[in-house]
This record gives sequence, structure tokens and C-alpha cells, in this order.
Amino acid sequence: MDKTKKFLKYELTGWKTWEIVWMVFAISVIISLSLHWGDNVRGIIAAVTGVMCVILTGKGKMSCFMFGLVNTILYAWIAFEARYYGEVMLNGLYYAPMQFVGWLMWKKHMNNETKEVEKTKLNINQEIMLLIISIICIYGYGTILRNLGGNLPFFDSISTCLSIVAMILSVRRLMEQWIIWIVVDLVTVNMWLIDYFNGGTDIATLLMWIVYLLNAIFMFIKWFKESR
Repeated sequence: MDKTKKFLKYELTGWKTWEIVWMVFAISVIISLSLHWGDNVRGIIAAVTGVMCVILTGKGKMSCFMFGLVNTILYAWIAFEARYYGEVMLNGLYYAPMQFVGWLMWKKHMNNETKEVEKTKLNINQEIMLLIISIICIYGYGTILRNLGGNLPFFDSISTCLSIVAMILSVRRLMEQWIIWIVVDLVTVNMWLIDYFNGGTDIATLLMWIVYLLNAIFMFIKWFKESR
């Protein structure tokens, strides 16, 4: 019981007004527009839990991994139906288990004063190495997806490979994750826009990624300031 109380105290403490307003606004927009356009319950739940996950990640709260687990499972299901196989493998085989890894690693680095996770950053040599590795992975995986007959293989590869890198940086509490998330979100928004104009109906998923993009920009500014 004491551990539960401590966990809840950490999760509910330290919120700024703009952060609360942003969360309520983002969730309200997704639910209202998704219902208006007739999206299904699965898509709406996936979108809401995804938005909760990224906002809580940006805030440095451990509950982000709880919402993240629900989101990754549902999103993998949605991506499978859209034939974005890279997204399916990314979420089902990587993101889902990484929620448990992230929980364990963040738990060791919570700041008792701010009630948020401690933020860090890479040096310039590490950033250059990260860029080189990312380019090699994107080209190689894109080729594999193209041979599998996947939809938009190299867009899918950019989203998948950079998401893997960004998740590792997130688990390690690194500020640079948000730069990569911005790129991932831009690519993925484009993917789901194409899916929508080709007859797709997952409006909530598209809205979720748009919110992800806005959130990544906000949180990059926050983490950049706090990691210095």
C-alpha cells in the first residue's frame, strides 16, 4: 500500500497548468472528432492511450509505460489491417516488451524533488554515430519490407528504425529522443494520411499521430532545458 501511495504521489505531483490543459485538449479532440467521423472503439482506445503515453513520457512519469502497453498492442492490430508490417513488428515484438524494460530503468532514476525522471543528453560524437547507424538500418530494413510487398516500405522503414532508436533513448532518459520522435511522427502522419485518402477509416490513428508530433515538439523544448 505504501508503494502504491508513493507511486500515485509521484504521478500526480508537479503538473503545470499548460500540461494539464494540453492533455485534456488532445484527448478531447481525438474522442470528439473520432466519434464524429465514425471511427471504431478499438481505434479510439488505441489513440487515447497512445496520447496519454507520450504526454506522460514527456512529463517523465512512470505511468507512461502502463498506457504504452495497451496502445502498442491495439496499434499493432490496426497497422496489420493497413499492411504496414514494419509498424506491426515494431509494436508487437519491440514496443510491448520495452514497456517493462522502461519501467524498471526509470524506476531507478526518479527525482525525489520534481517527482519526474531525471533527464540526460548525448555528446556530439555519440550523436554522429547514432545518425550513421540509423541511415544504414533504414536502407537495409526498407529493402526487406519492399521485398515482402509491404505498403510504402521506405516510409515504413524510417518510422520503424527511428522508432527503435528513439525508444532506446527514451528508456535511457535522453533528450535526443524527441528530435527523432519529431521525424518519426512527420513520416507516420504522412503514412496514415495516404492510408486515409486511399479509403482507410482509422481517423483516430491519424489524429493520434498528429498529437504525437505536436507533443514531441513541446517535450523537446522541455527536455532540452531540463537536461542541460
